[in-house]
Amino acid sequence: MDDVSHHSSLMPAVQQFDVIVLGAGISGLVAASILSAQGNRVVVVDEYDHVGGNHMDWSSNEGYTFDVGSLIFQDDSPLLRHFPELLEHYVPIRPTWGRLNPQGKITVYPISIRDDIFGAGPIGLIRIFASVLYARIFYRRMVNARDFARYWIGGYLLHRSGLETYMRRFYGIKPEEIDLDLARKRMLWIAEYASLVNLSRRLLKRKRASGPTNRQMARPREGFAALYGAAVSRLEDCGVVFKLSAEMRQLHKSDCGYELLLDDSSLGGTRVVSTVPINVAERICGNGQTSALKTITLITLYFSFAGERGFPQAIIYNFSHEGSWKRLTVYSDFYGRVGEREYFAVEVIAGTVTSAEQAEADFRHHACANGLFRGDLKLEGSHVLTNAYPIYSKGAAQTAAQAIKRLKGFGIESIGRQGGFNYQPTARVSAIDVEAAITNP
Repeated sequence: MDDVSHHSSLMPAVQQFDVIVLGAGISGLVAASILSAQGNRVVVVDEYDHVGGNHMDWSSNEGYTFDVGSLIFQDDSPLLRHFPELLEHYVPIRPTWGRLNPQGKITVYPISIRDDIFGAGPIGLIRIFASVLYARIFYRRMVNARDFARYWIGGYLLHRSGLETYMRRFYGIKPEEIDLDLARKRMLWIAEYASLVNLSRRLLKRKRASGPTNRQMARPREGFAALYGAAVSRLEDCGVVFKLSAEMRQLHKSDCGYELLLDDSSLGGTRVVSTVPINVAERICGNGQTSALKTITLITLYFSFAGERGFPQAIIYNFSHEGSWKRLTVYSDFYGRVGEREYFAVEVIAGTVTSAEQAEADFRHHACANGLFRGDLKLEGSHVLTNAYPIYSKGAAQTAAQAIKRLKGFGIESIGRQGGFNYQPTARVSAIDVEAAITNP
């Protein structure tokens, strides 16, 4: 046997498909659903060992199940058009939201008329209105997220409410470095709800509360696997193949379209749809260019607790000027206590703290300083997630658009939160964006 034939015998056989979908998160699952319904043979590839992308969970031996990623879904979400079988697995919930403000009080999220405005006192009220007037005159030309927020509520209320601090905490960069277009998408509520004009109208004329028209829901108590397993089963019944825990090594063009080399196999397809981070797609197609796009590293702490937690709401955002954590979610409010203990997760953006140990120490100190969780607070576990979501700094959208254009030139359709560099706060938005992208490539 000569060297050529021996080498060929070692090469894995290429499995042929019509479409290769990179990433098995919400965007990847919806893309696979649409493409398979169009009659395509689809394979979904992910380096994770599970579907759902950054919707992850972790369970302890004591019976607690915690999450990384989004928790709340709606029963009228377009995601259910593709996977109606998910509905029976969701748990109906009635979530309540609050925020810890810079004055150390748990109050209304995102802005409290009583605590943030009237609580400032007579002199504070004058400063609030004066700063709004000043901003409307001198900051009409907005160039970043801080300008956007300051234009609507003024610099004084922006600081007093803690919104400016929370913006830095959420996005991982200073508010003046955050892209203006993202601010308009993410913080449109400031213009619609929190402007002083609308706040005044709410004071003078109370609107009849209509309540949400949809039901709020959470993943099953046992975790995301029970939820997304139903979606996988339906897709597999439609002929979709899943390749999980698959190291994506290289994607190159072939006579039949494209060939994706994995660690132990090779996949062929005439079309490639990517929902993975842009830098991952750039790496595997080997175009020699890597975009300088940064992503958030998210540290999630898993706690159980017995005692007086200090607030009734299920979800609390940290708008105070201290503490590195940005949000905590009390799962036991939705699923019930375990052995008389509550349990919750705390999300921390890596930055001032860089490890789970530092994040825990910082949270304990801050919680104690604000009278929260007085009792037995026990860390059950933690998780550090890289590439949690993109950092939308000024100019990043243009850099991403150029990278997506290069990938498209190679033949990769890069879509979704990670692949399209689109801010997608909910599964609803993810599903809608993918539907538009697949239908109008």
